[in-house]
Amino acid sequence: MTVSIKGKRVAFLATDGVEEVEYIEPRKAVEKAGGTAELVSIKDGEIQAMNHMDPGNAYRVERSVREADPADYDALVLPGGVANPDFLRMDADAVRFVRAFVSAGKPVAAICHAPWTLVEAGVVDGRTLTSWPSLRTDLVNAGATWVDEEVFVDGTLITSRKPDDVPAFCAALIDSVAGQQTA
Repeated sequence: MTVSIKGKRVAFLATDGVEEVEYIEPRKAVEKAGGTAELVSIKDGEIQAMNHMDPGNAYRVERSVREADPADYDALVLPGGVANPDFLRMDADAVRFVRAFVSAGKPVAAICHAPWTLVEAGVVDGRTLTSWPSLRTDLVNAGATWVDEEVFVDGTLITSRKPDDVPAFCAALIDSVAGQQTA
């Protein structure tokens, strides 16, 4: 039986430099499961995705993070890429947006370099998560326990290491959103 998240809204917070597969595959998974996905960004217009270090496609921003209300969404996805989370963690509105989801106990799924934004939001202390290996020191210094696993779920926080982990990441995301109580 396919898991359904019909009626659930999932925000995807990303900007230029987002790793394309880490954005498009979780978005497809949300939509396939019946949910609504929305690209939220720190900029208007389009964002430029990357395939590692090579430019990928551009994607239309559906809502500015300045205008987005975390209360309108059931979950948050933070795709990786090297530049994307670095830009996001320098934007006060993006950091506030992320912190609101964690504070509300809503599912937050972060892959690859995306946990940098979680560090900036101050929400990893005492949590266990995984990431791209180069973030290990940053996460540990912020009070997290780092594990090298395909996907790790710590309550409502879902993390994965890299593009190869996307299938497991998507499955954990959908299961978490489906298991969430209706507001």
